[in-house]
Amino acid sequence: MGALEDLLSEHIGKGWAPGAVALVARGEETEAAAVGTRALGGSDPMTRDTLFRIASLTKPLTAAALMVLVDDGRLSLDDPVATWLPELAKPRVVRTPHSEPDDTVPAARPITVFHLLASRAGYGMAADFSLPQVRGLFGLQGGSWEPAGFPSADTWMARLGDYPLLHHPGDAWLYNTCSDIQGVLVARVAGQSLPEFLAERVLAPLGMADTGFSVPSGSLGRFATAYEPGPDGGLTQTDGPEGDWSREPGFASGAGGLVSTVDDWLAFARMLLADGAAPDGRPVLTASSARLMRTDHTTAEQRAASELFLQGQGWGFGGSVDLTERDPWNSPGRYGWVGGTGTAAHLDPATGTIAVLMTQRAMSGPVPEGIMPDFWRYAARA
Repeated sequence: MGALEDLLSEHIGKGWAPGAVALVARGEETEAAAVGTRALGGSDPMTRDTLFRIASLTKPLTAAALMVLVDDGRLSLDDPVATWLPELAKPRVVRTPHSEPDDTVPAARPITVFHLLASRAGYGMAADFSLPQVRGLFGLQGGSWEPAGFPSADTWMARLGDYPLLHHPGDAWLYNTCSDIQGVLVARVAGQSLPEFLAERVLAPLGMADTGFSVPSGSLGRFATAYEPGPDGGLTQTDGPEGDWSREPGFASGAGGLVSTVDDWLAFARMLLADGAAPDGRPVLTASSARLMRTDHTTAEQRAASELFLQGQGWGFGGSVDLTERDPWNSPGRYGWVGGTGTAAHLDPATGTIAVLMTQRAMSGPVPEGIMPDFWRYAARA
């Protein structure tokens, strides 16, 4: 066995998850490993082309789709989003973070495209999940952060437009919701659904044939079963191959709705490292847009308030940006993110390293645990 396979086997052998697939690429050299099975107690082995629900690894792809429209000149970063999202034309903000949702003041400024891309529009998860506005936001989307629990995009936007922001646009970094709004914005500006536009302008040029918001029937045999850790330390199944992702979703979540493989995400990461160029040299993004995605757009105060999610790092468009060598795997400029279903992907412009890990064990909270830190440590020294 290789060193990467040894690392995965150490965790999978202890029952941390049924299986895992990972790769570490430096330039054209790639080390990959697949360990365990696609389902608990199953006999189908993990393979390099296994499909996973990638959850928040969707966010960078959604941001890239929106930046394609910026590159096309269909909108600009400074544009108020109300032009396409009239539901957000007159935002209001809770008077204080602890105020009830009916205690509001007018927003100090309009929400712009930049605010959405930087996750600074005023909507999203805060470190304090008990805040009345955060609890109410959760209720707007069917009482779930999962795409399957959402109403239709138009229904959700109508509800969101009647609901206050937690902070004035631009003032704070908040997690998750801005990526879902980005997905709706892409669809309305493009005049196509998010799945259609993403496939046409990002996935197809990069050869990402296994990435989408549902799994075709012919590929369900490669689709891993999803689990979450139970209170007894075991694993509880949350979705099977013929479950929520076996059909087109009612809401294509730009925050967490995609299914993908390690090699598909590798192709996307290589595009960002190549300043937006596809393998054939044609641009998916302009160089300036690719660099903007990998650039931190937060303040020190915003990072401190979001320590639970960012772990001391910053945020670009759709993913975190390492600012300090806080842990052995952090490298200033390293870009990527983690998915709550047990996935992680990062690219490091300084070394040219790309590290992608996919498991089917959901995280128990925002702080990475188990196999993830060990994988990142390995990738940093590989």
